[in-house]
Amino acid sequence: MRRTLVLVSLAVTSMVALAFLIPLALTVREIARDRAVSAAERQAGALGPVLVVTDDPAALERAIAATQAGAQRRMAVHLPDGEVVPPPPNGSRAVPGQLDDAVQRGRSITARVRGGFALLQPVALEGGRNAVVEVHLPAADLTRGVWKAWLVMTAVAAALVAGSVAVADRLGARMIRSTRRLAEAATSFGDGDLSARIEPDGPPELVEAAMAFNGMADHVVQLLAAEREMAADLSHRLRTPLASLRLNAEALGDGPVADQTREAVDRLEQEVDQIIRTVRRPTGRGSCDAAKVLRDRVSFWSVLAEDEGRGCELIGADRPAPLPLPATELAAAVDALLGNVFRHTAEGTDFAVTLHQGQGVTGILVADAGPGIDDPRAALQRGRSGGGSTGLGLDIARRAAESTGGYLRIHRSVLGGAQIQMWFRTKWLPPTRRRPRRLVRRRHSRT
Repeated sequence: MRRTLVLVSLAVTSMVALAFLIPLALTVREIARDRAVSAAERQAGALGPVLVVTDDPAALERAIAATQAGAQRRMAVHLPDGEVVPPPPNGSRAVPGQLDDAVQRGRSITARVRGGFALLQPVALEGGRNAVVEVHLPAADLTRGVWKAWLVMTAVAAALVAGSVAVADRLGARMIRSTRRLAEAATSFGDGDLSARIEPDGPPELVEAAMAFNGMADHVVQLLAAEREMAADLSHRLRTPLASLRLNAEALGDGPVADQTREAVDRLEQEVDQIIRTVRRPTGRGSCDAAKVLRDRVSFWSVLAEDEGRGCELIGADRPAPLPLPATELAAAVDALLGNVFRHTAEGTDFAVTLHQGQGVTGILVADAGPGIDDPRAALQRGRSGGGSTGLGLDIARRAAESTGGYLRIHRSVLGGAQIQMWFRTKWLPPTRRRPRRLVRRRHSRT
């Protein structure tokens, strides 16, 4: 924008300067020419009284020598009998045809001659005769001072153009500075700094935009605070049924089933505590190593997979894969997808998790050998997954992907079942929602 303003100012000011500079330059040249011709006319007119009194060549030579042009041997008098005073090549450069033209017109004319121009001034003598006074005008006299004036005007025009460009650059810098501050505040707010605000400055439109951003940020902070309080309150309410479950589990006595039940209650209580701690923390973005999170979650689910006779494979998680997403959010999304595999496929169904790192994007693919998804579009709509499902699992995974500017897709896997693809941008951008492609219908839906 700053460069555009400077270029526009440069173009407009240059056109205005040229619009005035060209006519003014031509006017200066004409003024210099008229000045030289007027001076020649005055010197030629000074010989008129002398010619009326005498046409003696000696007297005429003395009168010519007394003039500035005569002293510079640039003046001559053509007498009616054809004699030229002083004789050529001292001062005469005009040809007879030009002399006759001046006599016929009865006024002074300017004719082009060798080395410049010649002013031809006819003088009427007694007896109907005519003499012609010739004053030679070198080309340098016609343009004396013109180049200097042109240089001065060009310098003034260049200074005006440079001044306008400097002013436009300062105005553009002020506007760009306000725009950049607004963009930096928006980026900081998107990265989790909920205290990011901007001091309104700049043009009225940017001031309004900054005030709107501050108002929006305050509203978002209020909404997030209310949401955290509601989630924390809900989590606290879960403690009562959890306490009852723990008492019932303790009453089971000893045995494998009792131990598994108590372990499940402990794990559930830990998850509730984690939810409370999470919602109580200020909201902010984080980062994690996707490969480490996948290794941890697949290791956790592999125990259940072994009990159910499922084949489990993790591909591509042998090197770090940084993601602009908190580890807890990524783990929740992966758990939701792997939980779907166990919930909606029969025991013994194999599954695989693949980590793919591309240019500026990272993908996590969860594929299974189950029956697939009957209606992918409905499965991606929260609360409309069908089959008695709440539709929250895929929604959790989709929101995790979209929080980094990525997206979630459903395809058929090489194992024959469904393949859920979560694509994350490795550099955080504002979330964008993408319309899912038209997918092949599957036979069963899932959350």
